[in-house]
Amino acid sequence: MAPTESLDPADPYARSAQTFPVLTAEMVARVAAFGTEEAVPEGAMLYRRGDQSVDFFLCLAGGIAIVDTDSAGAEHVFHVHQAGQFTGELDLFNDRKILVSARALPGTRVVRIERAAFRRIMAAEPDIGEIVMRAFILRRVGLLRHSDAGVALAGPGHGADMGRIETFLTRNAMPHRRIDTDTDPDAAGFLECLALTQADLPVVVLERRVLRNPSNAELADTLGIATALDPAHVHDVVVVGAGPAGLAAAVYAASEGLDTIVIEAVAPGGQAGTSSKIENYLGFPTGISGQALAGRAQVQAQKFGARLLVSRAVVRIECEERPLRLHLDDGASLQARAVVVATGARYRKLDLPRYAELEGNGIYYAATAMEAGLCAGAEVVVVGGGNSAGQAAVFLARHAAHVHVLVRGPGLAATMSRYLIERIEASDRITLHPFTEVTALEGERGLTGLHWTDRKTGAVEHRTVGALFVMIGAVPNTSWLEGCVDLDGGGFVRTGSGETFFCSSAPGVFAVGDVRAGSVKRVASGVGEGSVVVSALHRYLEPAAE
Repeated sequence: MAPTESLDPADPYARSAQTFPVLTAEMVARVAAFGTEEAVPEGAMLYRRGDQSVDFFLCLAGGIAIVDTDSAGAEHVFHVHQAGQFTGELDLFNDRKILVSARALPGTRVVRIERAAFRRIMAAEPDIGEIVMRAFILRRVGLLRHSDAGVALAGPGHGADMGRIETFLTRNAMPHRRIDTDTDPDAAGFLECLALTQADLPVVVLERRVLRNPSNAELADTLGIATALDPAHVHDVVVVGAGPAGLAAAVYAASEGLDTIVIEAVAPGGQAGTSSKIENYLGFPTGISGQALAGRAQVQAQKFGARLLVSRAVVRIECEERPLRLHLDDGASLQARAVVVATGARYRKLDLPRYAELEGNGIYYAATAMEAGLCAGAEVVVVGGGNSAGQAAVFLARHAAHVHVLVRGPGLAATMSRYLIERIEASDRITLHPFTEVTALEGERGLTGLHWTDRKTGAVEHRTVGALFVMIGAVPNTSWLEGCVDLDGGGFVRTGSGETFFCSSAPGVFAVGDVRAGSVKRVASGVGEGSVVVSALHRYLEPAAE
């Protein structure tokens, strides 16, 4: 770990009292009651990177060295837990592979607490649970910030697959070091060391294991992000989609004792997870990024026992018999007494020549720090007049040379929140172009320019740009529900009213959030629907339990 005096005060490693707290003697005694005291020989490994379902250790004497292994296989110690401190980070709440190793120093004594007992501590000792939870979150933030315990991702910085993989790693909170082979002076040596060529790129390197342009599913399996499934097990609730609505449903269902699993095709957060800053969400007066909001919700759900399976999509559901059976895109299946549909929507695209080949290679649907870094100092274009487009424009204006916002209509008043409109109007780095649409794209390896046309005058303008951000709405992700539930003309799930407000036409299948017909397309609304649907779940499940 870097010396705290050289760190940004916002860096978790500079907040050692919270990131690596020392429990009081009274707290140590309470924690020890849940486990077994052990003397550990010097050099013994308490757990190794890649292990799953590791125990929680409280250090009583000696020390526990936390060891990071880099992509070349070299080890370094970045923290030592001493008496009164404890091991672990967010992976203790799930079945993912642990990111670090733990080695005993001379004279080490610990209290070993197994997973089930650790969960009991979190429930029975709320003051200690709060300290542990805060420490675990800060430790993961520290790993992400410093790329500790991560993997190396190497490839051309503007490549579509490079962007896809980095998005997957970032949104799944996986620490990683990014190596742009087009600009990084260390790239040649890195590739030579691993006997890689340009044809192999992009690659993900984990302890000298090389994955050549892996799919998201392959990456999830290798990194231990995926969750093992038992096709014979019947879950109380399967939540399909981990956007705000799905995560809220998982938190409330799991907290009320329902056996809950969440299936997510890409990463927690849904479209909201790509928002750089949400400022009109209750309780966050200074705003919160969509990814941070989703990360907190994911931790909450897992704290209560919900499981999360990412990088798998549901392709079909069998509604005719009970329990319900869901089929995944990798051929696996799982069973459920009830299903909450929270699949949201997928991004709309522009109908332009060469659009598909430039997606992810200059054309983006999210404006996060990753995309902003790729187009820093260049002009960018944002297409769309909703809140997502407004948030993107304001955020990008801090990084780009200039931001052009294109809308087909006369302005923003009918579709965007007033606070965003005021910021756009006040910025000399953002220009609004009404009645304007993109009509042509340019670029070979990536987007380098475009033409837009004024729909009223017919005037065409050419611009050299670093990126095009398309935020023109979305269509519902409901193709997997065909033949199971009633959909409206737009493909959204029809639901009932009153006590059946979230019930679809198929018994045991509920819909919340953007995918539900008539829903308000807002983060707060989705969270509300996800939390309230649990009452309907209980009413449906209770007769079957009697």
